[in-house]
Amino acid sequence: MLHDPNRVYIFDTTLRDGEQVPGCQLATPEKVEIAKALEALGVDVIEAGFPISSPGDFQSVVELSKAVSEPVICALTRANKGDIDAAVAALKFAKRPRIHTGIGSSDMHIKYKFNSTREDILARAVEAVKYAKQFVEDIEFYAEDAGRADNVFLAQMVEAVIAAGATVVNIPDTNGYCLPELYGSKIRFLKENVKNIDQAIISVHCHNDLGLATANSLSGIINGARQVECTINGIGERAGNTALEEVTMILKTHHDLNLHTNINSKHFRQISDMVSSMMRMPVQPNKAIVGQNAFAHSSGIHQDGFLKHRENYEIIKPEDVGVGSADIVLTARSGRHALKHHLERLGHELDKANLDLVYERFLILADEKGRINDEDVLFLANEVLKAQVQ
Repeated sequence: MLHDPNRVYIFDTTLRDGEQVPGCQLATPEKVEIAKALEALGVDVIEAGFPISSPGDFQSVVELSKAVSEPVICALTRANKGDIDAAVAALKFAKRPRIHTGIGSSDMHIKYKFNSTREDILARAVEAVKYAKQFVEDIEFYAEDAGRADNVFLAQMVEAVIAAGATVVNIPDTNGYCLPELYGSKIRFLKENVKNIDQAIISVHCHNDLGLATANSLSGIINGARQVECTINGIGERAGNTALEEVTMILKTHHDLNLHTNINSKHFRQISDMVSSMMRMPVQPNKAIVGQNAFAHSSGIHQDGFLKHRENYEIIKPEDVGVGSADIVLTARSGRHALKHHLERLGHELDKANLDLVYERFLILADEKGRINDEDVLFLANEVLKAQVQ
């Protein structure tokens, strides 16, 4: 397969894994609207749903297939013919269809979920890929709970499904169990021990149960994975998935990695707000990249350093992720430099003596109110200037 070795493909599962959040289900027209925004964002693959799971999910895959043309449209299945038949039917209008089929790969899942053996699971995996390949060329295989799977057996499974026709192999940390070094070494093991690994793309799909989804995904990419499965705002089952905006901005910021995506990051704030609103799921203020406070500076030391030279305290330009500008928030922690900045922005150039007078009053008011707005700043400035006229 001919692929740019430095290109990381973005597989968005906001509309499948992300939509599994309790109380956040979307109607088909809402999914179509988000899918169009994802297309504009530049994602490579949209996982549109799990067609066999419900008539609504089936219909969503049909409508999304009609609505977008650039990204691959992917439908999830389990490793059985009924699921795959439903996916094939749902994808009939897709310009670039993909079937995402798979089965458990850890001994935990093999024994307690499938009540089966490694040999039987391996046979079912190969059979599912071969069956799906009759209908669709692009087949992704997921080895569920790969994070806890035995590496030698996992390598055996990956080799077998690639031989059967899988074009992408997904190595999920289904329970968010792995540490970055452990997960990265698992991907490296597959790169070094699966003889036909160059015939498929390795994909990472990490959950955030221990807050390590983005770190694990990055570790996988550094060790040779070239597709990352993620969601807008990091939403998803339990504690969520890898956040699309985080992993892509890490690659964009760390030029030394020499890796790139096709994502237009200027759309991030817009699509983050859209997903948050439609799913009625607020974004925490301190969320990286898209949180309300991601570009807000309130400490006096930080504000002073930022105003002297932006890069003292910002490694990402707000405009690069669709945020207008950094926010210098006035609180009791703010210093004279920040107050002077806001006064000048509001049309008041004060000398040092008057600035000191305003600043004294500002601190008293800030202790009372917590956060100071433009009206407060103008009131304090006018008060001091009025006193001098009298």
